[in-house]
Amino acid sequence: MPILERFLRGPGLREVRALGLAVSGGGDSMALLHLAAEAGIAARAVTVDHGLRPEAAAEALEVGRVCARLGVPHDILRWEGWDGRGNLMDQARRARLRLVSEWARGADLDAVALGHTRDDVAETFLMRLARGAGVDGLAAMRAERRAEGMLWLRPLLGIGREELREELRRRGVAWFEDPSNENRAFDRVRVRQAMQGLAGLGLGPERLAEVAGHLAEVRAALDAQLHEAARTLVRVDRGDVLMAPGVLDLPDEILRRLLRGAVQWVASAEYGPRGPALARLMRDLRQGKGRTLHGCRLVWRRDGLRIGREWQAVRDLTAPVEALWDGRWRLQGPPQEDISDQPLEVRALGADGLDRCPGWRATNMPRASLLASPGVWRGPDLLAAPLAARPNGWVALTDPLRNGDFLSRLSH
Repeated sequence: MPILERFLRGPGLREVRALGLAVSGGGDSMALLHLAAEAGIAARAVTVDHGLRPEAAAEALEVGRVCARLGVPHDILRWEGWDGRGNLMDQARRARLRLVSEWARGADLDAVALGHTRDDVAETFLMRLARGAGVDGLAAMRAERRAEGMLWLRPLLGIGREELREELRRRGVAWFEDPSNENRAFDRVRVRQAMQGLAGLGLGPERLAEVAGHLAEVRAALDAQLHEAARTLVRVDRGDVLMAPGVLDLPDEILRRLLRGAVQWVASAEYGPRGPALARLMRDLRQGKGRTLHGCRLVWRRDGLRIGREWQAVRDLTAPVEALWDGRWRLQGPPQEDISDQPLEVRALGADGLDRCPGWRATNMPRASLLASPGVWRGPDLLAAPLAARPNGWVALTDPLRNGDFLSRLSH
């Protein structure tokens, strides 16, 4: 089957109105760019210059020139956040995800396509196998997922890296080779080189990706069970997650996934708790105990298990009233006159703030949850506490874009 046809069978491509293309200038992303242009997809490309190599700026400009010849609008984003500490590749990946998602939302795009290939699936499988990953870690990359408020598509997962480069050669298209792809300090590079020896054992990229695909089918079956459990046993109450006592009757794997997703959502964290911590949590819950985990409080009440934010995790968090607070709350209220040099900001209520809300008991919300709930402050003065019966015209809403993955599983 021609590569263009296989590309167009990728998830969501025929449905999107406007598509973003993440184009680094490497072979995979340049193939993505040319295939999208040939298919006539309404697209806009972006290149992120991480500022880590002197050649990167010139490469980004060259990508722009290629895009201009193809009639594809192109933008360059720059990241200057590397301070020489920590995991460079992980920090660069996180920054790239954040920058591109902000760019895509600003450009009113429906989704962003990435150039991951079948080889990336195989390499990721081996890297995670070495770390002892479970089904989720070993399963093939999701062809579509939502993160940072944007839909991400991977239409090239069924195509090999060398196939794409052969297609580029046929078209007379050049691409850039990142020298970091030869740096053995990175796990992926070592895995990529080791795979050359595995191919003789029948463990080439195609076979490894096939196994990862089988595990993706297992993941999908578990997700279906998870969806049904969430639909029938879970609801959200003003930012807390409530689970009916029947969750303890679920198979361990489904309960583990449900707890991880709920805690991740309440904490607005990129990742949920790890396996050992979840195992201890499940043991305590089955003994009728509550505990704190991942910045959340998990407590048994008469109506079941309540998972809420822990005040200690947000006590020092502040944000302008127009910004997202604690990764998921947006506060909306009436226009305010600028009568002070102290701007409005969002902070957790804490004990001091809750003491100024005499009607909070009528909310039927636990005191611990309200302590960690957002309030509108001007310096030391509390103007509004929407969840603690002191709204003063303000409302607090959980942001649906960042948290849609967990909320989409619930029926109410």
